Amino acid sequence: MLKYLGVIGYPLNRSLSPAFQQAALDHLRLDVEYQAWPTPEDALATRITTMRSPTVLGGNVTIPHKEAVLPLLDEVDPLAARIGAVNTIVNRDGRLYGYNTDAVGFMQGLQEDGGFEPAGRRAVIAGAGGAARAVVAALLEVGTRSITVINRTLSRANRLVADMAAFAGASELRALPEMYASWAAVIRSCDLLINCTSAGSSGSEEEPPVPLDLIRPSMLVYDLIYHPADTRLMTVARKAGASVIGGLPMLVYQGAASFELWTEENAPLDIMFEAARSAAGGELAEKGA
Repeated sequence: MLKYLGVIGYPLNRSLSPAFQQAALDHLRLDVEYQAWPTPEDALATRITTMRSPTVLGGNVTIPHKEAVLPLLDEVDPLAARIGAVNTIVNRDGRLYGYNTDAVGFMQGLQEDGGFEPAGRRAVIAGAGGAARAVVAALLEVGTRSITVINRTLSRANRLVADMAAFAGASELRALPEMYASWAAVIRSCDLLINCTSAGSSGSEEEPPVPLDLIRPSMLVYDLIYHPADTRLMTVARKAGASVIGGLPMLVYQGAASFELWTEENAPLDIMFEAARSAAGGELAEKGA
């Protein structure tokens, strides 16, 4: 019997998940179809209810539902609960389990594709949504020396820091408002700069939240956006001599972790990367570039 998976978000104009997840399912000859499920906020509860069907294995969750979906699930993995965001749902006999694979996807991309070890280093993060929460959790887990969260809405950044404070250990964790003075105070001493906002993505008219004149050659700039392949932040950072990594590795790695939760099969990473690049029309940079 044909089973289904899908990605829940709104809008879903440029999601690559259906392409690379379906390629992996087909490669392993699994009778499963992965679909895009555009779901506005007022339809989220209904969509989650339909996922209890025996024909649905589960799905991914993306912007803007990663936090809102938590109370609609039966159980939430401890890591996802700590992060306060779910990006993967697994249906087990009508009960829905929530997981967060963004954290492992982020870290795998940072270490394997960025060649960067964050333990003992200083990180600055733009944004305070679900992706930023996963990034902070991952960095705290490996002992990043200091993490500064800068967000347009300071109350949201403060809430993220308060939620993660119990897990900070020896790491310094703080929030600052999004203004030039905040960036100037921390970016000159940071080793890792991460954009967790949608600013700079295709279709977005927003400028990068980071003052581009502050980027230094000694830092790694990690933009979680994967379309376009080269955001303005990445282009300027590269010209400034900084190391740069885009969002494709994190996207595929987190998707691979989700794939293994649904299917209990090893994810064919090469197939997934190839399909993701192909679906983006060849715009995406080669892995590790």
